[in-house]
Amino acid sequence: MSNENFFERVYIIARQIPYGKVTSYGAIAKALGTARSARMVGWAMNASHNMEDVPAHRVVNRKGLLTGKLHFDGTNLMQQLLESEGIEVVDNQILDFEKHFWQPEVREE
Repeated sequence: MSNENFFERVYIIARQIPYGKVTSYGAIAKALGTARSARMVGWAMNASHNMEDVPAHRVVNRKGLLTGKLHFDGTNLMQQLLESEGIEVVDNQILDFEKHFWQPEVREE
C-alpha cells in the first residue's frame, strides 16, 4: 500500500473523531488493521496541517500526551484547540484521558 493511500485512510478515521474527544496514533493504526504502524499514523497527522477538515489536534499518544504539538503553529495551539472543546490539559497531558478517549471502529481485514 502506498503512503498516500495509507495517509488518506488515516484521515478518514481522524475526521470521525467526535468534538471533545481524542484518540491515539495506535488506536487509528489498529483500526486500519495495521497495529504496528502508529508511527506512520503520526507522520500522516504531521502531513495533514494544511487540511482544515482533519482534526489532527485530537490525535495524541497512548498516554494522552500532546506529542504532536511541535507540529502546530504556535507552541500552545494544539492545547488551545483541545481546551476549546472542553478537554483539560496540564503539562502537555490530557486530564481524564480515559473519559475523553474515542476508540475508532476496528476494521476486519
